[in-house]
Amino acid sequence: MSYTEFEVPEGLAEKTYEAVEKARDTGKIRIGTNETTKAIERDNAELVVIAGNVSPAEIVMHLPAICKEKDISYTFVPDKDELGLAAGIGVKTAAVAISNLGSSEDEVKEIAEKVEELKE
Repeated sequence: MSYTEFEVPEGLAEKTYEAVEKARDTGKIRIGTNETTKAIERDNAELVVIAGNVSPAEIVMHLPAICKEKDISYTFVPDKDELGLAAGIGVKTAAVAISNLGSSEDEVKEIAEKVEELKE
């Protein structure tokens, strides 16, 4: 599967951006591939969000594998520009890890459930 061809269900991407914004404002997020990788490896991620339009895809290819290994939910969003805006940095970002849910708990739970349904 290519990351650029990953189809994000309608509504899920928008809900994911909202969850990142809420966690940014009321909890804690880690921004960027390196920080996200560290959060996963330290079991300090509740949800990992990966941009689908990262080029080259090798930048984020390892994230789903280590998320599976650590049993951490992950999802994709279509655009790294939008993900950067949701993270509050105003520049592109390939990945974000929500490490403290804050008030995004309900959204993150719903996203994780939808992602699990898609895997079946």
